[in-house]
Amino acid sequence: MRRYAQGSSNKGFHVMLMKYRSLALCAFFVLPALALSACGSDVPGNSVAKIGDQSIQRDTFNHWMQIAAVSNAGQTSTTGTTPKAQVPDAPNFTKCVAQKKAAAAKPAKGTPEATPAQLKGQCQTEYNTLRNQVLEFLIRGNWIEQETKKQNLKVSDKDVQKQIDAAVKQAFQNPQDFQKFLQRSGLTEADVFYQQRNQLLQQKLTEKVTKAQGKVTDAQVQAYYDKNKSKFATPERRDLRIVLTKTKDDAAAARRALDSGQSWSTVAKKYSIDQASKAQGGKLTGVAKGQQEKALDDAIFKADKGKLVGPVKTQFGWYVLEVSKVTDAKQQSLEQSSASIKQILTSDNQRKALDKFGKDYRKRWKAETACRKGYTTADCKNGPKTQATTSTGAAQQQTPTAATTSTPTTTQP
Repeated sequence: MRRYAQGSSNKGFHVMLMKYRSLALCAFFVLPALALSACGSDVPGNSVAKIGDQSIQRDTFNHWMQIAAVSNAGQTSTTGTTPKAQVPDAPNFTKCVAQKKAAAAKPAKGTPEATPAQLKGQCQTEYNTLRNQVLEFLIRGNWIEQETKKQNLKVSDKDVQKQIDAAVKQAFQNPQDFQKFLQRSGLTEADVFYQQRNQLLQQKLTEKVTKAQGKVTDAQVQAYYDKNKSKFATPERRDLRIVLTKTKDDAAAARRALDSGQSWSTVAKKYSIDQASKAQGGKLTGVAKGQQEKALDDAIFKADKGKLVGPVKTQFGWYVLEVSKVTDAKQQSLEQSSASIKQILTSDNQRKALDKFGKDYRKRWKAETACRKGYTTADCKNGPKTQATTSTGAAQQQTPTAATTSTPTTTQP
């Protein structure tokens, strides 16, 4: 595949790396042209949003609305063919209502047909879903572009193309199949190039944010070990043989049989109602304290090795048991635990760094983002007053973390 230049009308595109029929979220849309806008705080007349001195053009928005419609329609397609999809024709939805009415199945007897108002409501909901997906992606893609430029983070065309070539080679048998994929999805080769570029920029930004957090001191390791010693301990474990019966009399009979010299396998097969241990000749291995019902647990860990115990009454029946092996508890030393503690602390520090950066990142760029009426989302400073993300997912949705930069895995449609 040749290298595709970034045309002025195609700047800012995000490659669709997964099968387009699975494109449920905006993470796979292509970032559109980011044209310089006129001075002033108002959104230019040919645009849907303005971010700093750049704007997202209406034509670009419409282009990716169509891609989103194809993608969403593909999720419900059962024929294996490319779905035919159109963006609901807002604001009146005349065509959309007519299409839904024509495609509607005849209602069951006694069930009224959907009214035009109800069909229009369905069209409005579908349109709003597509609009929000596309706007969220276009805006956040713009944020990545401007943030990485501000921080002087760059990726080479060679690295971008290398990843594209690898993904295409893995997903498609020949270049013609890839071209057919592009045609069906509405993407261009320039779109593919820029999406991969944008993804690599996200990775660069994540690496920069987390790099300084990789240092963990010996004092921090010691403090974590002292506070979490139990996490680095292996509890005592016991291997045993058991017979579980429904009645005390059956348990007593099983014990007498064992006392007489009969094997555990023979006795378990005859008396036990616990199928799992019965199939293993009564064996139950690697039991740690607290894993069994209290009455049985107490009996197991009070028993002397090699001594027959029971009958023991439990909520499940009556047990006869014998401990065959005891593996003593072990405590890892600080030295043995140090490597894993450093990994834990490094990961925790990086997560905190991303969370902190994410809050600032979103706050800064949201303040720079103005959206035209009818195109507002939670990412717009004049958008709805709703919480865009949960506290646990803030870093994933507000910053370019690993969660938002999946490995290129283009699959064949």
